[in-house]
Amino acid sequence: MSVVTVTPAGVTPADVLAVARGSATVVLDPATIEAMKTSRAIVDRIEQDGRPVYGVSTGFGALANTFIAPERRAELQHALIRSHAAGIGAPMPREVVRAMMLLRVRSLALGRSGVRPLVAQSLVDLLNHDVTPWVPEHGSLGASGDLAPLAHCALALLGEGWTLGKGGAREDASVALHRAGLTPIELAAKEGLALINGTDGMLGMLLLAIDDAEHLFAMADVTAALAIEAMLGTDRPFQPELHSIRPHPGQAVSAANIHRLLQGSDIMDSHRDDLVHAVQDAYSMRCAPQVAGAARDTLGFVSSVAGRELVSVVDNPVVLPDGRVESTGNFHGAPLGFAADFLAIAAAEVGAISERRVDRLLDVTRNRDLPAFLTPDAGVNSGLMIAQYTAAGIVAENRRLAAPASVDSLPTSGMQEDHVSMGWAATRKLRTVLDNLTSLLAVELLAAVRGLQLRAPLAPSPAGRAAVTAVARFAGEPGPDIFLAPVLESARTTIITRPLRTTIESHIGPLT
Repeated sequence: MSVVTVTPAGVTPADVLAVARGSATVVLDPATIEAMKTSRAIVDRIEQDGRPVYGVSTGFGALANTFIAPERRAELQHALIRSHAAGIGAPMPREVVRAMMLLRVRSLALGRSGVRPLVAQSLVDLLNHDVTPWVPEHGSLGASGDLAPLAHCALALLGEGWTLGKGGAREDASVALHRAGLTPIELAAKEGLALINGTDGMLGMLLLAIDDAEHLFAMADVTAALAIEAMLGTDRPFQPELHSIRPHPGQAVSAANIHRLLQGSDIMDSHRDDLVHAVQDAYSMRCAPQVAGAARDTLGFVSSVAGRELVSVVDNPVVLPDGRVESTGNFHGAPLGFAADFLAIAAAEVGAISERRVDRLLDVTRNRDLPAFLTPDAGVNSGLMIAQYTAAGIVAENRRLAAPASVDSLPTSGMQEDHVSMGWAATRKLRTVLDNLTSLLAVELLAAVRGLQLRAPLAPSPAGRAAVTAVARFAGEPGPDIFLAPVLESARTTIITRPLRTTIESHIGPLT
């Protein structure tokens, strides 16, 4: 079991993944505890002085000019959490909620939020005892950050609200805390606001999506190469000198991957010097690196945005070392919303070009002597005909999901929050686009392997042989029609997990 230490410098993307998707234990560095104590002392002095400071001695949002008496300020913080835990819908996945909680710990640990170390430690305790708050999917506008989702997390600290039980059941937070041996906490001035004001939900989903996209874009190169090999395509367009003259870095990486994947193939060698059948391959084959490469470059931009957000103070108001407490707009999710929308567009196109190769593989007029729909007995059997329908439907959905959420602002809070980011919606739909991309690559994997099997006795490349071996375990050999849904589910698992990629990389080196 690994340990993630939250320091005054924050956490890394790898830390977030280790906690969200793994079982890493979280600890607070002593320096973070001191930083929180220092900023809390400033808040305590403000309370003693009686100065009006947003979120400390005033109401919130449109009620920012309402002065709150000292004896009611703790009540204010509790009321804030209860009223803002107003989400609705199905629960967010455990990994998203755990990422969000760790990132909120990170934000508090930067020492600009004015909370006691107890508050951050209480979130750490939830993580370490595997207590996951029930966070509904709807509620955040990415305005003052992810107010409603974070409020649902904070409510569990008070022993109220719901948690995500085993098997996805909803459970009272008080029961989950008692079982874990944890005690609800009482909030002091400013602490409720500090628990919910920030971009942690958006950032958590974006970091998870970045990890998924990095793997899926590599697998897109694999399925593209397999399809090109099965269709008797040429590897000539992927030579490095052809990509150095258009120096987009992602394009060069993708082209190099595909070129390596196609080497050592008897199928490729069988027509390498005969270009009569293919003076130029179709765009879906020849331009695969240009599309997948552009997606990689988009991913690079998105990763840089997420990296900057990981070291950002996104609370409001913030406690400065010189004693000032200042309101900011750093909670606004526009940077993350724009990035998520951009990556969704890129991922949707990687899926769209994959589906075009599937269609070409199945079409007897374009697949270079493979049987119709990749079945040896077309007519009685339909082969992969309807698998391509499924892929086409998914491509259409991804096109709808690629429409940007971040341009769809709606004003709230009595026009105080009159421009919101919709970053939560942007990152949620990005996750759906990537899940759909997984399905599209699964269809291409199955179709390409069927094509390679039908080229026998010619042997495919080492990558092709690895793919044929992996897919044949659950799909068998070309023959009479079979129940395809479980086959496609197994193909999805093959795309998501790493064994096939690891085997291929053992032959050709790392896919980058």
